[in-house]
Amino acid sequence: MSNSDFIERGKQFVIGMVHCLPLPGTPGFCGDMKKITEQAVNDALVLEESGIDAIIIENMGDGPFGIVMDTEQSCALAAISAIVAQKVKIPVGIDAAMNDYKTSLSIAKAIGGAFVRIPVFVDTVEFFGGIITPCARQAMILRKNLNAENVKILADIQVKHTHMLLPHVAIEDSAKAAESCGADAIIVTGTHIGVETPIEIIQRVRKVTKIPLIAGSGVNTANIRQQLSIADGAIVGSSLKEAGRIENPVSTKLAKELINALKG
Repeated sequence: MSNSDFIERGKQFVIGMVHCLPLPGTPGFCGDMKKITEQAVNDALVLEESGIDAIIIENMGDGPFGIVMDTEQSCALAAISAIVAQKVKIPVGIDAAMNDYKTSLSIAKAIGGAFVRIPVFVDTVEFFGGIITPCARQAMILRKNLNAENVKILADIQVKHTHMLLPHVAIEDSAKAAESCGADAIIVTGTHIGVETPIEIIQRVRKVTKIPLIAGSGVNTANIRQQLSIADGAIVGSSLKEAGRIENPVSTKLAKELINALKG
């Protein structure tokens, strides 16, 4: 049984974010890798203790993001991810922002990760760092060449913090393209971090795809039951942070309240 088998339709799974503080080579780097690693490990352990099903480790503090990571960042994210993966028993995923599928898949393979999140899989989008083109073909080939078919690809469609270069492309078209290109699950989001994924969007995508569907932003104790009455899973980050601030540690209280809200 694969450690990514929890990503299934109808399972009602929750994935918690481990947001790394700024890594080496980025403007916000504090100079202390030990501090960054300790917060990542502590966040992962709190999420595991709360009953969350899995975690994604992301270089969230590295703004302003490039499309791919620099070598310094990639090495640091790999080192942190390896340590975190040794400390928890739940599945671990990787998201190398903004769209560094090579780093994500490579780290996941190296640490025995269960899945990766690829924000721009089949769309062409623009963001403050430029234009990002789809990477589905390259990502599928790399996964094959790494002998990492057990690493599931969670693909965003029309992802937050970006604008579609071709705005007439319907969300349904992106969903069908992601599924046909080999995504193992589809992620839909609101416009920005912490912004609720519109129920209408979840419903529209649910109608056209057979693979697991994940609400990827704005999930909290107030809406998780409604969101997961249609979506199969949720990725939760900012709503579990102390004072709602991304750089703060995960709150044990908020994480447990979220799981209790889902269970009713």
